[in-house]
Amino acid sequence: MESFSSLHRRDFLKSVTVAAAGLAAGLPDVARAQTASKLNLKLGLDNFAVRAFDYKAEELITYAASLKTDSLFITDLKPFKSLETGYLQDLKKRAADEGLQIQLGSWSICPTSKSFRKDWGTAEEHLALGIKAARDLGSSVFRVVLGAADDRKTPGGIEARMADTAKVCKALKSQAVDAGVKIAIENHAGDMQARELVRLIEEAGKDYVGANIDPGNATWTMEDPVAHLEILGPYVLTSSMRDSMIWESANGGTVQWTAIGEGVVDFQTYFKRYAQLCPHAPVHIETISGFAREFPYFKNDFWTPYSDVRAEDFAKFVALTKKGKQIPPFRGNKDAEKAYQKGELERSLTRCKEMGLGLKS
Repeated sequence: MESFSSLHRRDFLKSVTVAAAGLAAGLPDVARAQTASKLNLKLGLDNFAVRAFDYKAEELITYAASLKTDSLFITDLKPFKSLETGYLQDLKKRAADEGLQIQLGSWSICPTSKSFRKDWGTAEEHLALGIKAARDLGSSVFRVVLGAADDRKTPGGIEARMADTAKVCKALKSQAVDAGVKIAIENHAGDMQARELVRLIEEAGKDYVGANIDPGNATWTMEDPVAHLEILGPYVLTSSMRDSMIWESANGGTVQWTAIGEGVVDFQTYFKRYAQLCPHAPVHIETISGFAREFPYFKNDFWTPYSDVRAEDFAKFVALTKKGKQIPPFRGNKDAEKAYQKGELERSLTRCKEMGLGLKS
């Protein structure tokens, strides 16, 4: 099917509407947790799911162990009291004693991204620090991001930011390979679609660079998470996951992230396919819920940063808008926020276990 750039906007939206209607008719009902055959997938949590608690690494290990998870994904460096080798190796042992693996991550390594911060030095210094810390912690990956949706509107668009990110990865290739650590780039906050992230990985070098897949963020680039997995799955090293409720709204479609099993994503299908495409990549739950984002694709100026969107991909997203319904946002004080975050995470883990995920009983 032709790309958006080769289609008149009206014809593009018309073709998508027709395709989406057919897709929506064939979609299964919203997946609900139910007893299923065992999937040989590690199950864990991303610490950002319980960000309101400001847990230190030691507390995260204790919490993850209490939930009988297999893996703990610490996706920023702030929970660590130190990044010295001895301290990180002690944490590795503590986690192993609890039957947990630890994976490590941080934030933007694209020096020209609007999201980049110099908290850890230059982009190259940040990546080098992360690779070393991952090695000391026993993490086979170091998760990074390019940026966010606003980077699509910067000079040169997302392609220029992808080139800048690939350049940083290439500069640290030998360090990553020597450390036995692979760089896992996330599709993050609306920055890249699956096809774009694949191009970045291929440009940097798929022998030492792969993906941290996030189906919630896929909906922020107007992708159906199941279709997104088909494209990105062969490159996946690790994950950060949540569900999405998606509905039709006045100017296009609206997304609100939710706990697993409370949105429109067919996670029964998703996890079965995940186990086939990337069986060694743990499933980490990263619930971020309680607020909605509209994608006003009926407006002319919306499409400027998305000139390469394929109608066939977009139609699958529009089909999801026809399955969902509007849900209320979350409002509450700090204590209520903590309870809300734990509830979202723990319900998600329970449903995942009921769908056959996790190695522990």
